[in-house]
Amino acid sequence: MTNNPFYDKTYGTPHEVPPFDKIRFEHYEEAMMEGMRREREAIDALVNNPEEPTFGNTILPKTGEMLENVTSVFFNLLSACNSPEMEELSQKMSPLLSEHSNAITMNEALFQRIKRVWEKRDMLDSEERLLMEKIYDGFLRSGADLPKDKKERLAEIRTELSMLTLQFSQNELHDINAFTMHLTDEADLKGLPESAVAAARQEAETRNLEGWVVTLQAPSYGPFMQYSERRDLREKLYNAMNTICTHDNGNNNMSIVRRIVNLRLELAEIMGHRTYADFVLERRMAGDTAHVMELMDRLLEAYMPVAREEVADVEKLAREIEGGDFKLEPWDFSHYGYLLKMRRFNIDSEMLRPYLPLERVKEGVFGLAQRLYGISFQKADDIPVYHPDVDAYRIVDADGRFLAVLLADFHPRENKQSGAWMTTYREQWIEENGENIRPIVSIVMNLTKPTKERPSLLTLGEVETFLHEFGHALHATFSDVRFEALSCTNVYWDFVELPSQFMENYAIEPEFLQTFARHYETGEPMPVELIERIREARNFQCGYACCRQVSFCLLDMAYYTRQEALPEDTDIREYEQDAWKRAMVLPSLKDSCMSVRFGHIMSGGYAAGYYSYKWAEVLDADAFGVFQKEGIFNRDTANRFRREILSRGRSEHPMVLYRNFKGSEPTIDALLERNGIKHK
Repeated sequence: MTNNPFYDKTYGTPHEVPPFDKIRFEHYEEAMMEGMRREREAIDALVNNPEEPTFGNTILPKTGEMLENVTSVFFNLLSACNSPEMEELSQKMSPLLSEHSNAITMNEALFQRIKRVWEKRDMLDSEERLLMEKIYDGFLRSGADLPKDKKERLAEIRTELSMLTLQFSQNELHDINAFTMHLTDEADLKGLPESAVAAARQEAETRNLEGWVVTLQAPSYGPFMQYSERRDLREKLYNAMNTICTHDNGNNNMSIVRRIVNLRLELAEIMGHRTYADFVLERRMAGDTAHVMELMDRLLEAYMPVAREEVADVEKLAREIEGGDFKLEPWDFSHYGYLLKMRRFNIDSEMLRPYLPLERVKEGVFGLAQRLYGISFQKADDIPVYHPDVDAYRIVDADGRFLAVLLADFHPRENKQSGAWMTTYREQWIEENGENIRPIVSIVMNLTKPTKERPSLLTLGEVETFLHEFGHALHATFSDVRFEALSCTNVYWDFVELPSQFMENYAIEPEFLQTFARHYETGEPMPVELIERIREARNFQCGYACCRQVSFCLLDMAYYTRQEALPEDTDIREYEQDAWKRAMVLPSLKDSCMSVRFGHIMSGGYAAGYYSYKWAEVLDADAFGVFQKEGIFNRDTANRFRREILSRGRSEHPMVLYRNFKGSEPTIDALLERNGIKHK
């Protein structure tokens, strides 16, 4: 196909952004097949090079540029802009891509060349040595040094896992989209704010229905659970959310969970480890299971008493309202928690929405980065995008240098995965001629959509989500290292959340809110007393939130610290309940199941690593404490954070980077102080 844009070494677009407007579905398979052929050819040439293996002729050559280009576009859009045709192609190509990758990492002749360079690593400079270590270690952890029979089994496992994780994600998307709650009686809307009613009305209109439609997408589900006075409908919605992928249909993920867990255990055993967690954690800051569980134990010890008090307070209020025999159920907690928060602080997300229109929030978030780092964001209509919802920006440094392209995709669609994430279409590196190749970064979210009556008005939680993904984007944007494999967010998995969670701290800072939070109709700034109530309420139910997060960590570790396979007759629901019971403060329903929709640990990259969020929370609280001492907008402090952490990628061990920034290692004290668990 002569017009396939992936065949060209350059796209001919501004900053070589993928030409989304020219890419057709039929281009993908052809380009992936050709990309694999070209990479095999390049690997063969490298292996057959008669010269002595060196860093320059063995490690530096790029062998898979075309394949990387097409797969980055295809799999990013599979999450953000899916279609039945893309799903079918993904199922066809995933095993082929996995087999191709296996053939490279298990190529004995290639590994021997890499090994010979590894043996001479003392001749390399520090960054070259780190790249060498990562590549050599990557081959070892892919089974390059195993006997033939184990290599073959490992390849089979990786190929099957690539298919299972893909199917897991697609099942979740399909089951979420399959459910709608169609309401035709206005009484069913009792308690809902106008923003939720308008969104439900618009959802019904898009489906050519009368009345209102509520879905399991976060901007629809969350407000209904919080505000609705119809307990029966809250129960219906809660049960729908918590039983997705458990039904007797093509989207059931029960057997997939068992198979994924067992395959990962077998993989770890082949690699010489007792458990999959042991295999994963030897390349994490935590180091081993003991350190992870020590953190979980400390968090539960500190937060569980607070969480129990918080739940008791909600139940007490519910009984005041509903009667003394009222039993608090999981679908009640959000609603009566909201009423309690209103009683104590007279604040809720609907009061804030009018002051948080998306366009203003964008100005505020971009303005924060400009104030901290001197960078600016230029809307770029000449840069191609993959959907009309997507905005493109050029990010320019304080000295006028181009830093990165940012693609921002804000609102839910039926063909888009739930949640929020940052990804890249190209990472940063420095060519041998000194040219600094800058990244193409994308943030994808599912924030409240605009309606006919009102623009997109966000909750404070959605602002935090924006700040979180934007923090990841800054980590990628500021990357300034020699090698792509060490750049951007290619850091230890339990370090990658530091830049994102760090940015969330600004969400309740008055000096930040006052830069942009203005009423979408009147332009009036958010009242000072409202900001004060936000700050007073910042730790409302922080104990419950922490224990909930720890429960997810315990579930993750329960699956991946196993030393025996899960039996085929294992009831995943029961296994789950047992795994996280010591962190639970609300009753669990018999039919509910988190595992079948827990993409982070099943289809994402957080298997045996979900603790990273709490680990990074310790880091981000500690780091923000430095800013609080030196000034939350202090340019010198921000530039030190950029220089020592955000720009360094994996060019140094993360604890070294952190010590270079702060001067000492982090402690849990800052987190406990921030949450009011421990006072200074």
